[in-house]
Amino acid sequence: MQVMRRRMRSHKGFLIGAGILLVLILIAALAPWIAPYDPLETKLVARLLPPAWEQGGRWEYLLGTDHLGRDYLSRLLYGSRISLAIGFGAASLGCLIGVTLGVCAGYFGGRIDQAVNYILTCQLALPGLLLTMALVFLIGPSLLVVVCVIGGLHWTYYLVVTRSATMQIRRLDYVTAAQAIGSTPLQIILYEVLPNVRNQIIVIFTLEVGIAILAEAALSFLGVGIQPPTPSWGLMIAEGKTAMFYRPWLVVLPGLAIFLLVIATNLMGDGLRDVTAPEGRN
Repeated sequence: MQVMRRRMRSHKGFLIGAGILLVLILIAALAPWIAPYDPLETKLVARLLPPAWEQGGRWEYLLGTDHLGRDYLSRLLYGSRISLAIGFGAASLGCLIGVTLGVCAGYFGGRIDQAVNYILTCQLALPGLLLTMALVFLIGPSLLVVVCVIGGLHWTYYLVVTRSATMQIRRLDYVTAAQAIGSTPLQIILYEVLPNVRNQIIVIFTLEVGIAILAEAALSFLGVGIQPPTPSWGLMIAEGKTAMFYRPWLVVLPGLAIFLLVIATNLMGDGLRDVTAPEGRN
């Protein structure tokens, strides 16, 4: 454990990703206190104001306003809550589904493994974005629905990795010893298998957070994700696309926010992969 902590402290990518992610989480948690305005408050007399440093901007609206006069900084701050909630919620649901199927297939093998492989093949054959759009549209767009649909369709990486790792672990001596003393399959999975695939699961989780955030942004941009007037970064890009050539900040600012959040989770995931590797790559 001390070796891993030392590797984390010396891994620049992990530290940068963790630092950015921590800042964004703090911003999301403190949004009601640090946002200068209500993100839903409209002021048509102040619509489409540029950022304060551009000509015509006002310092009271630091990042300008949108087409309804809503403060863009406030909407960005509150939008971080939506993106983080969907990213971590969908990744957690996908983790639960994928790890459960993967561990069961890898440990029990036989017909269970065949059935899980059939489910995996069917999932991989489906067009992910189109299926996600169709399900959200049919059920009805809301935060909970978006989390459940994205999480319910993004579990394949968890399954493939945990299945392969479990098939290797079940042949090891300590699993055989646990079986010899009468441990049940559930006990072996909980106390022998899962602790030894934990690092792989954490790495995949951080990467899946970024994938879920991009999926939500795509859904909101296409109009079947988070619905207005809720502040969502993907929805803000969709609302600003008609004015992007003469009001570029309407698209650039939420796009930059999505980029920072996704790159932070990816850097963290890549760093965790390196520091948990036996050779401790840098």
